[in-house]
Amino acid sequence: TMGNWLVNHWFSAAVLAAWLGINIFLFTYYFLFFDRDERYFYTRAILGSALAWARASAKCLNFNSMLILLPVCRNLLSFLRGTCSCCRRTLRKQLDHNLTFHKLVAYALALFTAVHTIAHLFNLERYNQSQQATDRSLPAILSKMHLQGSDKWLNPIHSNQTTVEYVAFTTIPGLTGVIITLALILMVTSSTEFIRRSYFEVFWYTHHLFIIYFAGLFIHGIAGLVRGQTEESMEEVHPYRCALNLTDRDENCSHDCCKDPEFGSIPAESWKWVLAPVLLYIFERILRVWRARQKVVVTKVVMHPARVLELQMQKKGFRMEVGQYIFINCPAISLLEWHPFTLTSAPEEDFFSIHIRAAGDWTERLIDTFQQQKLEVPRIEVDGPFGTASEDVFQYEVAMLVGAGIGVTPFASILKSIWYKFQQADQTLKTKKIYFYWLCRDTGAFAWFNDLLASLEQKMAESGKADFLTYRLFLTGWDTSIANNVALRFDTPMDTVTGLKHKTIFGRPMWNSEFAAVAAAHPRSVVGVFLCGPAALAKSLQKSCHQHSSLDPRKVKFYFNKENF
Repeated sequence: TMGNWLVNHWFSAAVLAAWLGINIFLFTYYFLFFDRDERYFYTRAILGSALAWARASAKCLNFNSMLILLPVCRNLLSFLRGTCSCCRRTLRKQLDHNLTFHKLVAYALALFTAVHTIAHLFNLERYNQSQQATDRSLPAILSKMHLQGSDKWLNPIHSNQTTVEYVAFTTIPGLTGVIITLALILMVTSSTEFIRRSYFEVFWYTHHLFIIYFAGLFIHGIAGLVRGQTEESMEEVHPYRCALNLTDRDENCSHDCCKDPEFGSIPAESWKWVLAPVLLYIFERILRVWRARQKVVVTKVVMHPARVLELQMQKKGFRMEVGQYIFINCPAISLLEWHPFTLTSAPEEDFFSIHIRAAGDWTERLIDTFQQQKLEVPRIEVDGPFGTASEDVFQYEVAMLVGAGIGVTPFASILKSIWYKFQQADQTLKTKKIYFYWLCRDTGAFAWFNDLLASLEQKMAESGKADFLTYRLFLTGWDTSIANNVALRFDTPMDTVTGLKHKTIFGRPMWNSEFAAVAAAHPRSVVGVFLCGPAALAKSLQKSCHQHSSLDPRKVKFYFNKENF
């Protein structure tokens, strides 16, 4: 429900409201300022309301350009997470929405860029028309001011042969504006879900156009093409008093409005907005390079079926929590590319591990490199770990864990850690029972996860705790050959698809009956439901939590937690 969402995400809601509020305030304030301020009376005479549209959107562009780098300063976020470790976990968890906020700011940049560009195209057209006008209208007279002296101009176009395209590609604001806009278009279009998943390298390299974006932004306003009347000139020849005199002034003018108005440029200020975040980001990148240089020892390389590579590593001072992720780089493949992977080891183990499946050029090349170099292991650089620990799992007597597809990866870490805590009789572990649901189209790519479940199954049986973990595997994509094989071997003790004791179920779970069974088995427990999977599944689980929770506080309650791994 909306109420629950606000309770869990009040910090995100507050940040969103503040961000929206500041954008609306900046746009409205500066729109009204440039639409009404006396200093821009003559500028408006040529440009009309397009001046206010261009300037108001420019302010919002500066504000959002200031914010865009902050959510991708990973080490800054880790520092904040560490400093507010005493804060409520829900507050720390909101820091994991950093990329959502980054995307939101990027969409705002795209919107304000469109407004700013369109407004300036109107401005250039009006400047051009005013320069070419031969009548005694106010815009025409103002456009001829440059003839009175080199710094007296209001209209930046001084020639009748100029076109809008010429100004756009030969002036500093025009050219940098075109470059900035092209860089932004490429960054936004190459960061769609499809490109990121299928062509990560395209996304990675085009995203580094942000360097050109910020360099262009720094110098965009230096030429000061948009001008307003100076304070001194306002005192001498105020437009409200003297504007009419400009259009019908004779040669022998002698009163106090005879003097021409003088104009000055609006100083460039984009750099003031973005300087601090750019310096912070440069420091962040230096820190990443330094951290990446620290030696990583690959202690074990395991090649699992379906081209899944497991790397077990050690690094001095490396401390992880369940549900965290790292970025890895392999200089033998690419010096620049860093890719994120969820950690599949438990904090209790003396190594950290990741499982890499072939899902693109870089991962294909990495797997090939490790397969070919049997004697000498390629060098790996690691940055991290990042992300908030998923230790909420340990706070419930009963936990229902749901992993869909690749979303099963973080549960490797969680299940192992729970088992270690359980064995060591850890007092912080309240968990007495785990129900694990694994949904996938094809188990081939997750054969390594089968092995993990099998080893946990064996360890639990050996220590007489076989009922601690109940898991159910749902194969949602299957063909007739699998179905026939299963039908033939239905009465075998081991599952024909996974080789585990628990049988694989074909199709999707009936969540109502699953929740009803858990509620019946634990009538007085608080049950934590954890999902790492798609949004559609989150909705149906949330609904089931609501339906099967008892109104009686002494009876079963289901709490839904969507993890953002």
